[in-house]
Amino acid sequence: MADITRRFGWRHLRGAPTAHIRHHRAGELAHDGPGLSFWFRALTAALSEVPVDDRELAMTFHARTADFQDVTVQATVTYRISDPATAAARLDFSISPDTGVWRGAPLEQLGTLLTETAQQHALDVLARTPLSDALVDGVAAVRERVAAGLGAEPRLPATGIEVVAVRVVALRPEPEVERALRTPAREQIQQEADRATYERRAVAVERERAIAENELASQIELARREEQLVEQRGTNARREAEEHAAADAVRAGAEAARTVKLAEAEATRSVKLAEAEATRSVKLAEAEAARSVKLARAEAEGAREVGEARAAAQAAWLRVHGEVDVATLHALTGTRLAENLPHIESVTISPDVLTGLLARLGGGERE
Repeated sequence: MADITRRFGWRHLRGAPTAHIRHHRAGELAHDGPGLSFWFRALTAALSEVPVDDRELAMTFHARTADFQDVTVQATVTYRISDPATAAARLDFSISPDTGVWRGAPLEQLGTLLTETAQQHALDVLARTPLSDALVDGVAAVRERVAAGLGAEPRLPATGIEVVAVRVVALRPEPEVERALRTPAREQIQQEADRATYERRAVAVERERAIAENELASQIELARREEQLVEQRGTNARREAEEHAAADAVRAGAEAARTVKLAEAEATRSVKLAEAEATRSVKLAEAEAARSVKLARAEAEGAREVGEARAAAQAAWLRVHGEVDVATLHALTGTRLAENLPHIESVTISPDVLTGLLARLGGGERE
């Protein structure tokens, strides 16, 4: 189907490579060919689209043989339109300028024409052929006759149609007749199967006898070989016991030697560990004694220096107090007393105490 779009009152057609487009404008041919693309006006254009690719037409129809038996024919005809101009003139391949869809059904007309023509030639062949011959050679005969008939049909070239190939898929009778025709062959096959079964059973019996004889001979041979196997197993067991005893003796000697070596190594390691521990203990004791002596010396030196400092401070303190007057000593005494007294919320001084204190202060000033 052609692709038609609208733009500003114009139409644009784009065809496929397998579609032959014919464009008549005002009765004159403007465009003609496959895969065209052009602009046109819908009011003055007459468009036709003719497919030029190969097409398959499958057909199924019934025919009657010479012995009045109904058969079904399945065939396929491959055709193409070789002359698009002739086909467009003989059949209605016109398309709508708005949608690009065929206005009619031209392919259905071609299918009807090819089907009826092929059916006519197939019926002509089968009407003179018995059913048995039709089932054996009917497919090739019908294919050749239909191909020759379609090739000689004058209406097809006049319509621009070319037949490419004809294939006959199947030629089958009615189901009842087909089953009846299969019965003799099935019976013969069944007889052959029964005969083969009987022969197979006879052969099986003969083979079973031969198998039984072979089994008996095999059992005798197996018994003889089993006797030999028992003897060989006894010999192997004795030989294995001797080998195990020798291996155990070697293993015991190696184990004893390894135990002695391990004990010696352990004793040597213990002695070395004891010596190393004693050496380390002596070194630790010496280090601890040296550290204690150093600490004692440091503490004695510190105590001596602290005592000397305290004596010097006491002497200086006494020397300073001996040089000051009595009033200053009283003031210092009051200050030290105030520093050591507990917290007092309030103090009440009577006039007598205040008078005496003032008198002492005044006397001290006069002195």
